[in-house]
Amino acid sequence: MTATVTEDGELAAEAPQEAVAGAPRVPVARVYRFELVKLVSQWRIRLLVLACWIAPALFVAVVGGQGTLPVDTLFGRWMHATGWAGALVTLGFAGTWALPLLTSVVAGDVFASEDRLGTWRHLLVAVRSPSRIFAAKALAGLTVVLLLVAGLVASSVLGGVVAVGDQPLVGLDGHLLTAADAAGRVLLAWACVLAPTLALAAIGLLGSVTLGRSPTGLLLPALVALAMQLVQMLPLPVAVRLALPGYAFISWNGLFTSPEQLGPLLIGVAVSLLWAVTATVSAYALFMRRDFTDAAHDGPGRGALVAAVLPLAVLAAVTVAVVGAGTGATGSGIDQDKVQRSAATAFAHLYRLQTRELNRPAVTEAQLKVTAACDKGSVDVAPEGPGNDWRCVVSWRLPGVDAVGTAVYQLDVTPDGRYMADGDGPKDVNGYFLVRTPAGDAPNPLWQFDGDVDLLATSKG
Repeated sequence: MTATVTEDGELAAEAPQEAVAGAPRVPVARVYRFELVKLVSQWRIRLLVLACWIAPALFVAVVGGQGTLPVDTLFGRWMHATGWAGALVTLGFAGTWALPLLTSVVAGDVFASEDRLGTWRHLLVAVRSPSRIFAAKALAGLTVVLLLVAGLVASSVLGGVVAVGDQPLVGLDGHLLTAADAAGRVLLAWACVLAPTLALAAIGLLGSVTLGRSPTGLLLPALVALAMQLVQMLPLPVAVRLALPGYAFISWNGLFTSPEQLGPLLIGVAVSLLWAVTATVSAYALFMRRDFTDAAHDGPGRGALVAAVLPLAVLAAVTVAVVGAGTGATGSGIDQDKVQRSAATAFAHLYRLQTRELNRPAVTEAQLKVTAACDKGSVDVAPEGPGNDWRCVVSWRLPGVDAVGTAVYQLDVTPDGRYMADGDGPKDVNGYFLVRTPAGDAPNPLWQFDGDVDLLATSKG
């Protein structure tokens, strides 16, 4: 049998002149190389690789040179201050849109393409092992996905560092990370989102095997990711939120607080890996049961769809129960004590940053004794759960000053615990976006800031 790859990456195979009985099976490494060449020969894969290795750097460089910043995006307000912020803005966009779409294009089509071209029988005659075909295709798809993710990381990091610089980064609780510490945490955050990316890629393999040439299989990872994003936007119990692999696209935020909020992150990574293994095993089982002699095959049928969905549904139910029992998390995980503690901590760190900008005498967090009194809506509304009606009054003391300083913030807290605090006065503290420094006007770190509530933390202490 002879097989070639066209310019579009399609398999062009000719029927063998004669079948050789008892011929040895082709090694997986050889089939893997062939499948990898097929993938990277496709024009759309080449365009995706080029885009992933170039577009993030251009985006970070362009935004870094503009006067306005994407302040509604996590770390977007710091893109003028350090190049590491640009890599994190890219990471947030990638987890929401880019990675689900990339896994759809690659993993969602790796098996379905053979159905469209009708080349399964030729491939089986050449390889003589369905299990090796599955392994080779899965590994080739994984290789391309990792290549795309590596491009996003390298391009966003290099673009940010070259365009803006390797300066320290302000964390989500206001504390300042050194450039080296910021670099390590940025790379670790990108490494953590590999787990949910693998889960979506495995779902793509499952959809490609189960749905055949149907375009739904190609879109399945993106549709699943969109559904999980919608779930994360709803006021659901924290156990349900943590038990979905999509939460790992969000929980990397905990790396940029002090101390780190590692509980949600580790749970999200573990859940994502479980989904990846379960979806891959289900895809393999369905693939091995397939009848390749049917040239008109268009998916394994309704029974196979149930067999594909049922393991993931059972896994979701089990993980919800395990996370709820293991963490003791109840409700939304957002309450008054947590919001007050988080707002006070962030304000204390950022106040010190503002003090340095204004060349005032240095103070410590212990000297400031910052406290926050927060409520939600009116007295008739329980101070818990997400919402844009949180209001906090922050108080602090300066050494040698009897008067207590106060500042007001309006908080918009999202269901995943992230919030944006908008300063509401006094003007010389947090009521204006610029402060007058000896070197000229500079961004006011206390005007608006992002924070994060640890959903698994205890309310007291």
